[in-house]
Amino acid sequence: MEYAGLVSETTQPLGRRERKKAATRQSLADAALALFLQHGYDQVSIKDVAEAADVSTTTVFKHFPGKEALVFDEEDEHEAMLVAVVRDRPEGQSVVTALREHVLRSYFRTSDNAGFAAFRKLIAETPALRDYSHRMWMRHETAVAQAIAEEAGLPGDDLSAAALAHFALESTALTHNREDPRAAVEAAFDLLENGWVPIPGQSRPEKAPGA
Repeated sequence: MEYAGLVSETTQPLGRRERKKAATRQSLADAALALFLQHGYDQVSIKDVAEAADVSTTTVFKHFPGKEALVFDEEDEHEAMLVAVVRDRPEGQSVVTALREHVLRSYFRTSDNAGFAAFRKLIAETPALRDYSHRMWMRHETAVAQAIAEEAGLPGDDLSAAALAHFALESTALTHNREDPRAAVEAAFDLLENGWVPIPGQSRPEKAPGA
């Protein structure tokens, strides 16, 4: 998941009106992120962001539906990318492996952008942003499920494709409060790839006679 202050690598040339709109969005996103990092997300209001960007609160809401959205952007682009991960994966690569690699790149990629680590920390430590990020991510579930079903020659509403899409995307929720977030995602995808394998010594204890 990207934040609105990061410029997309796939940005297409825009007309004058679109450039002006994009510049306003960028200005608002930059002002919001700077305030959130300096004072904390909960301590900053929409009015504070508007004043910092020298616009009205009405202008803020013309570009962003709410405070959380100031931090995130490019939802449609992310959905298209997830679908492409399924459809355009290398020959011989499984859907699960393709999704695993994409999720790991998206959540654990390194960046030369000095603000990226601070941005990720802000989300991780702010429940409202963490929940919003997760909801946005899960909105792509239907599109991913349909792409998986299509690749497998199954009906678009196939339950197994829907389940795979759901749990592949949901794997990111396992990172919260984990000592090793990456290992948690890897374990989730191992399960999707190979199925559940009981660990020796962790079988259900036998009940005592008469219990």
